[in-house]
Amino acid sequence: MNLIIDIGNSRAKVVVISGDTLCKEYVREAFDAELLDHILADFPNINRAIIASTRGDEEQVKSIVERHVDTVIVFKPATTPIPLANHYHTPETLGADRLAAAVGAQAMHPECDIMIVDFGTAITIDFVEGGAFKGGNISPGVTTRFRALADYTARLPRCYATHEVLDYGRTTTEAIEQGVMRGVEHEIVGYMEGFLQKNEKKCIIFTGGDAKYFVKRIKNTIFADCEPVIFGLNRILNYNAERI
Repeated sequence: MNLIIDIGNSRAKVVVISGDTLCKEYVREAFDAELLDHILADFPNINRAIIASTRGDEEQVKSIVERHVDTVIVFKPATTPIPLANHYHTPETLGADRLAAAVGAQAMHPECDIMIVDFGTAITIDFVEGGAFKGGNISPGVTTRFRALADYTARLPRCYATHEVLDYGRTTTEAIEQGVMRGVEHEIVGYMEGFLQKNEKKCIIFTGGDAKYFVKRIKNTIFADCEPVIFGLNRILNYNAERI
């Protein structure tokens, strides 16, 4: 039974997986010994764990987990073996979540070239082509764009993501909402058009907290929530545990 610990900028997601079955998910602001005790009370047979974090606290989390779990792996894109070729030139700067999502997406759709769009604090657009992680691009996320308009202008209000689709705003609030949402939409559609033109067997996956706002705006996509990252980390854990 595997413990997947995915610590992002704003929250920690911890998932228990048995085989390929997700047993339970825990979401907290941070990972600590109290949470681990709670998880082990629910699932005492956990014997392997993997840790990925954007906060730089991997070793601290590892010291908590390894007291109770036999095999603990800290996922580092530059050094941790993965079942996918990585063509990124600076793997030491590559976000663990981006590479884990690529591993997970490739395992879910092994016959396809894949474009993965993660709608978070930053929007990442990554590509798996020919069985390898090719890299991708990063731009400001939806919330980041709204915050920038409010913080760096004198009179524009702080606005938020919306499901409403309008051709143009009729108030300043609507103008900001539609400007940001449609701006992201056209940005992603532009990437999709180039990707779809050069690939025959293709798959486009949307994930991340703001993906729900774009699955209806942009067609021919798969909404996967956070499954590619979690599934990828689980696959990386199994891959490395078998090598030990």
